[in-house]
Parts: sequence; C-alpha cells; structure tokens
Amino acid sequence: MELMIRQACGNDAKAISQVIVAAVRESNSQDYPANIIESVMANFTPERVIGLLKERLVFVALLNDEIVGTGALDGNAARSLFIAPQQQRKGIGQALMSRIEKAALERGIEALLIPSSLTAESFYARLGYRVLREQLHGEERTIIMTKPLAPL
Repeated sequence: MELMIRQACGNDAKAISQVIVAAVRESNSQDYPANIIESVMANFTPERVIGLLKERLVFVALLNDEIVGTGALDGNAARSLFIAPQQQRKGIGQALMSRIEKAALERGIEALLIPSSLTAESFYARLGYRVLREQLHGEERTIIMTKPLAPL
C-alpha cells in the first residue's frame, strides 16, 4: 500500500470529518471526558471542515485512494492532525507532519507551534517537539509544543 499526501480540496470534507470524528472518539476518549469529545467532534462536521479548508493549508493522507489522515498548517502552527484509528502507528502521522513542516519552511516559518492533545503529546515529542506550556479551555487541556525547523 502506497501512501500519498496531497493538499485537501472541498470534495474531501466529508472524509476528513469522518477520519477526525473516528480518531477523536476512539483515541482521545481515554484522555478527555465525553463532553469535551462531543465538543471537539462538533468542530469538525463536513460544513466546518469546508470552512477550515479556506482558512488553512490542509493536507490529506491517502492509502489506496482512501483518506486515512489529515493535518493542517495554520500560520505558524500545525493543527488538526488526525489519523484513522485502524491506520495509527504506521508512520502516516509522521509523513503528514513532514509535509506540514516542509510547507512551513517554504513559507519562511522558522519554528512550528503545535497545540497538542494529551493523547498526542508523546507522538510530537518523538518528532522533536518540546513542551512550551499547558493551556486550559474550560476542562480541555492542551499542551502547546514547539520545534525549530531546519532550513531546506
């Protein structure tokens, strides 16, 4: 199976939403209460994803023409990195982050920020990101991480 990463388009919104909802429901539920999970899922309906496609540089990862992951560059921050639960721990997240970092460098960004879930903190740490601070939005804890990017 060959992994392909490309920029997302409007036709991808439903599949992106499905990947995010499945990942949040399965992977993040051990670290966050149900009300936080529901609130995060509500932010990624297909309609909301279409709006995000206009604001961010969104990428999708495909295996056999099926979207199995997504991630975005929003200014100097990587956001919304989600991999379908059955495809996690196969290098897809790492490949998406490499693409996001490359896009950031192409835009002259010298350090990337990541608002990480508690669930993904160790994943980002393995990629060289370090914790800057913790942020609270109501009950939702987010770990703000950063990594300097090496010039191309």
